[in-house]
Amino acid sequence: MASFCSVTSQPFNCIPLPIPNNTSHFLRRNYNPFQSHVPSHSLRCLPCGRDSPGTRISASITDVLVDVSVEVKQLPKGETWRVHKFGGTCVGSSMRIKNVADIIINDDSERKLVVVSAMSKVTDMMYDLIRKAQSRDESYVSALDAVLEKHSSTAHDLLNGDYLATFLSCLHQDIRDLKAMLQAIYIAGHATESFTDFVVGHGELWSAQILSLVIKKNGADCKWMDTREVLIVNPNRSDQVDPDYLESEQRLEKWYSLNPSKVIIATGFIASTHENIPTTLKRDGSDFSAAIMGALFRARQVTIWTDVDGVYSADPRKVSDAVVLKTLSYQEAWEMSYFGANVLHPRTIVPVIQYGIPIVIRNIFNLSASGTKICHTSNIDDDEDRLILTNYVKGFTTIDNLALVNVEGSGMAGVPGTASAIFGAVKDVGANVIMISQASSEHSVCFAVPEKEVEAVAEALQSVFHSALDAGRLSQVAIIPNCSILATIGQKMASTPGVSATLFDALAKANINIRAIAQGCSEYNITVVVKKEDSIKALRAVHSRFYLSKTTIVMGIIGPGLIGSTLLDQLRDQAAVLKEELNIDLRVMGIMDSKSMLLDNDVGINLSKWRELRQENKEVANLEKFVQHVHGNNFIPNTVLVDCTADSVIASHYEDWLHKGIHVITPNKKANSGPLHEYLRLRALQRQSYTHYFYEATVGAGLPIISTLRGLLETGDRILQIEGILSGTLSYIFNNFKDGRVFSEVVAEAREAGYTEPDPRDDLSGTDVARKVIILARESGLKLELTDIPVENLVPEPLRVSASAQEFMQQLPKFDQELSKKQEDAERAGEVLRYVGVVDVRNEKGGVELKRYKKDHPFAQLSGSDNIIAFTTRRYQNQPLIVRGPGAGAQVTAAGIFSDILRLASYLGAPS
Repeated sequence: MASFCSVTSQPFNCIPLPIPNNTSHFLRRNYNPFQSHVPSHSLRCLPCGRDSPGTRISASITDVLVDVSVEVKQLPKGETWRVHKFGGTCVGSSMRIKNVADIIINDDSERKLVVVSAMSKVTDMMYDLIRKAQSRDESYVSALDAVLEKHSSTAHDLLNGDYLATFLSCLHQDIRDLKAMLQAIYIAGHATESFTDFVVGHGELWSAQILSLVIKKNGADCKWMDTREVLIVNPNRSDQVDPDYLESEQRLEKWYSLNPSKVIIATGFIASTHENIPTTLKRDGSDFSAAIMGALFRARQVTIWTDVDGVYSADPRKVSDAVVLKTLSYQEAWEMSYFGANVLHPRTIVPVIQYGIPIVIRNIFNLSASGTKICHTSNIDDDEDRLILTNYVKGFTTIDNLALVNVEGSGMAGVPGTASAIFGAVKDVGANVIMISQASSEHSVCFAVPEKEVEAVAEALQSVFHSALDAGRLSQVAIIPNCSILATIGQKMASTPGVSATLFDALAKANINIRAIAQGCSEYNITVVVKKEDSIKALRAVHSRFYLSKTTIVMGIIGPGLIGSTLLDQLRDQAAVLKEELNIDLRVMGIMDSKSMLLDNDVGINLSKWRELRQENKEVANLEKFVQHVHGNNFIPNTVLVDCTADSVIASHYEDWLHKGIHVITPNKKANSGPLHEYLRLRALQRQSYTHYFYEATVGAGLPIISTLRGLLETGDRILQIEGILSGTLSYIFNNFKDGRVFSEVVAEAREAGYTEPDPRDDLSGTDVARKVIILARESGLKLELTDIPVENLVPEPLRVSASAQEFMQQLPKFDQELSKKQEDAERAGEVLRYVGVVDVRNEKGGVELKRYKKDHPFAQLSGSDNIIAFTTRRYQNQPLIVRGPGAGAQVTAAGIFSDILRLASYLGAPS
């Protein structure tokens, strides 16, 4: 009677395969391919795996019925066993296989089980063989030869003598069998899943055999295990497999009774069904194999060897400041792996939880790194995480290429079965729902699916709900493409107030909009959906906020003149200190003047030679391109443009920049002293968003004038009057306009010393002081225009139209008499002249004028170019609050701008 292949269900004439003549000797030697010179899988009919007539050989050699006396060795389970798993990268070459062997030999554990993957790229090569054979591509023959060559050359590198001959004999027999099977697939033009799994599993067989021989060659007691003889699984509905632990445990004990050893090299990824049909453990199957074996052996620990130092707090390719986590709970690892972290597949953790077996992730290329330990919460020592200042959150992960599906309508509220109908339709098209969010109003259900599946989902929902849509019970089935999920994970988040607030605050400050939110009642995970283009930016923003890692700010400097260049030099000198002590990373991505600009990538311009770089690599200035370059780097969440010009055109762009989420810092007075409605729009925008607009240096250079004024107002004080000497230039002039000196002489001296603008009329006109007065007036709540401020112009009227500054200076002595008389009158009265700006809040007006003060007045005590401002308030009515200090000069102005930059950094998450 014909036999039938259990894979193809086709008649197959099974040919009995050889069994060694000396069967008793064969069993005593604990059968494996290297001792019998017969591949373990050749004991079955190929390709079907059925027993040859006349034998009882199936999944395990222990099923052979022979009348011999065999010493049975009981499997010792428990703490003496340690499981190692090495992936394809770890055994990717002969040198790496030797390194793996050294690690195993040097492990002082009493017993070791080692699970290995196929050599790097081999699994892909095996799948390619199937693909080519199915498509009748004859190159499968040469592709199979390449597989043979890869393993043959590896064996020659590592083995010699009988060890080499043993492996090559098995390898060549396998290749002959595979060639016959592939030829059959080539003829049929089709391969079943079981055929495919059988072919693909050879990569693991070969790597396990080679590694076991290398270890045996070093004198260790070592056996290799074809896990298809031990590990039994049941396919499930989700294209995965479930281990049958009871059956697997029984087969393991039978296997070990004939193969007792202190070192076992086991194949990963492959298994068998109850019918002894070869199969695989699907995605990340080798890790899963290691976890299952750890559970079967009740091992002390399962170590997963990989090419990274452990589990990171975020993807280090996206967040350079990500840290290796010392420990994770099973739940945290589960959540992180589900949401895309390159850790472990979620099912890998399941087998070890029951027995509390820790999993350790280690780097085979960096043995000094301790790795990450995944275990029960009770086994985690909080001291191990002491370097993490806020450890409520352990990690952040992202999933890209998603789409949101939003089903909404008033007819959904209170109608049983709506959610069931929605997700039933999704199930019918085989789509994977990654996140679900529904408001308590039941008005809408929102969920995320992979973008490649959303079209089918939308069509299914339109079909299921077509009558409800036509009747208006549902308003829409909307698709929002180009989305990403950001998951925030940590077991200590549970019942900890403020975690969500911190998360959302970090995203808001990075100007990132949240499209959907989900949080389970376990509170281990908060999931948000953002635009795909904001994914990395969001990841960096929240990681920085929770881990207090480097707060990175991208900067563009506009106007590298005297103030701008001084600022750049200050940034250069302080950069290392900021990184080391405050974790602030300031990166200047662009420098632009009116004619040219210098742009750089995400590393930032080398500020130690920015002047030379501007000459070598400059390009024609283009403000739009400049802003796009600086802000277009979505990998860094925070962007600031620093305007060091006095240009009204540049200032006109502030509102647009703030709308785009770009912070603005400036000493430029044009925006805040321009049209009132534009100023009010800027201030409203600043208050309504997390985008910051700082301009401390517009009034007092490096003096804290604006911040002092705001502090008074925000604490409930009432401003009555602000009066001050607000121009460093005019302060210098009138501090030195005494002792019989004439005005023109003092102005010439100030110009020569660099205190004035190139044209002193720009200072003497009082316009600059008037702009400062209007800024202070508006900050105090007055709605005044610049034209509402009367200004006493110190430029003689005939000279206001002089053709040049030189002509002005030549003619100025002719008008000294008037100011000299004012100075002499003040001197006779025991007073001094001072050029001041005044904001009279009580009377809602302001002015700029030359006033006289007693010599004991604070305004009379100034020297050099100092500024002084007196705040008369309800609290400081009898004794005004005085702010005094240098009010002009590139160094102090640049320092004022720098202070605003650091204030911005503290708002964005840097420690204060």
